[in-house]
Amino acid sequence: MNRRDFLVRAGLFTAGAVTLTHTTSLGGTFNDFGLQLYSVRDVLPKDPKGIMTQLAQMGYKKFESYGGPQGFLWGMSPKEIRSFLDGLGVKMVSTHFDMNKDLDKSIADAKEAGLSYLLCPYIGPQKSMDDWKRIAEKFNTVGEQVTKAGLKFGYHNHDYSFKTLDGQLPQEYLLENTNPKNVMFELDMCWIDAAGQDPIAHLRKYGKRYELCHIKDYNRTGNKITQSDLGKGQVNYKAILAYAKDFTNIKHYLVEQEEYPESSMISLKNDAEYMKKLTV
Repeated sequence: MNRRDFLVRAGLFTAGAVTLTHTTSLGGTFNDFGLQLYSVRDVLPKDPKGIMTQLAQMGYKKFESYGGPQGFLWGMSPKEIRSFLDGLGVKMVSTHFDMNKDLDKSIADAKEAGLSYLLCPYIGPQKSMDDWKRIAEKFNTVGEQVTKAGLKFGYHNHDYSFKTLDGQLPQEYLLENTNPKNVMFELDMCWIDAAGQDPIAHLRKYGKRYELCHIKDYNRTGNKITQSDLGKGQVNYKAILAYAKDFTNIKHYLVEQEEYPESSMISLKNDAEYMKKLTV
C-alpha cells in the first residue's frame, strides 16, 4: 500500500488532516530536483557549459531552459547539448519558449534534444476575460500541434492569473477551458502564494493538470514582494510539496530564483542544499 492509498483508506484525506499527516513520519524526499536556468541568466550566456557543470555539481539533476540570446539550446545542436548533459548526469526536461515564433523549429529542436515539455512562460495581465478566452483558444491550437509531435505543451503562471478579473480567476478559466489531452500546466508556487491564493486548495481541485512546478520563496513588506533563498521566506513548502508529492500529477520539481541577497550562484547553492535536506 502506498502513502496515497494509506491516507485514503485511513480516512485522512481531508482538508484538515493532509498537512498534519504529511509533516509527520511518512517520509519523502526531493533528491531529483531541477532548476529553471533563467535563475542564472546573468552568468549563463557567457559560459553555458561551465555554468551548467557547476549547477550539476551543486546537485541539480534536471534543467528547464528558456529562450536566451543563443536560443534554448545555448548555441549547441540538439545532439550536442543532449550528449553534454548526459555526461553531467543531468536531463533537460523542458524549456520556456515563445509560442508565437518559429513553433515548428522549437518543436523539432526540443524533440531531438530529448526534452518532454514546451512551456509558455509569460502572457501578462489581460484587460478582460474575453482576452483570456482567446488565450485559451490559442493554447488549445498550439497544444494540439505540440502533442502531435510527441511532446507536451503547457503554461507557467505568474501572480496575475490568480487575481480575480470580472468575477473569475483567469488561471481557473484556463484550466477549465483547455483540452487536458493537449494542454498541461506548470505551477509557480511562489506566485500563487503571493497572489493570496491557497496552493493546497488549488491543487486539491486541479492537481491532475499540473506536471511541473517552480519552487521559489519570497517575503512581503507592505505591497512589495522580494524573493529570497529557499527556506528564508514565507512559503510553507513542507506542507505544499507534501501534498503535491502524493495527490497531484507533478513529476518535476524545479527551483527558480530571480532575486538574490548576494549573487545568483551563491543563492542557487543555498537552494540546492535546502532541497537536499527537505523531507515531507
